[in-house]
Amino acid sequence: MRRAMLPAAFALLMSASMALAAEVEVKMLNKGTEGLMVFEPALVKIELGDTVKFVATDKSHNAETIKNMLPEGAAPFAGKMSEDVAVTFDKPGVYGIKCMPHYAMGMVALVVVGKPDNLDQAKAVPQLGKAKQVFASLFERLTQQAAAK
Repeated sequence: MRRAMLPAAFALLMSASMALAAEVEVKMLNKGTEGLMVFEPALVKIELGDTVKFVATDKSHNAETIKNMLPEGAAPFAGKMSEDVAVTFDKPGVYGIKCMPHYAMGMVALVVVGKPDNLDQAKAVPQLGKAKQVFASLFERLTQQAAAK
């Protein structure tokens, strides 16, 4: 009898943990509060198992990971142009995100999942154009938020 109850108990636990997972929306915009060609918000802090939905509010944008700017063992992703993409993050750390056609214009974001153990590695990845400035600002905001805790 007890063995028969194990699958049901496991299913109940899994559904409860999935119900606790959050979904955060990030808009892909031509113009936002921080300027032109932006993710809004550009800095997202979530917990392991949470989902970020990148919403194609304006057309001609996508969301994808930046090579070498994600935790070891994490799967990269690349959303399609002008389409929403929802990503569930299952590895803790810092993820650099870009809009491929507007990357050099600074359309980048940081997703921080749990503890940012790969922060130094993410900071060391060379960036192009305005993306370099935007990431410097995002890393500074992240540092300030951590210090305020």
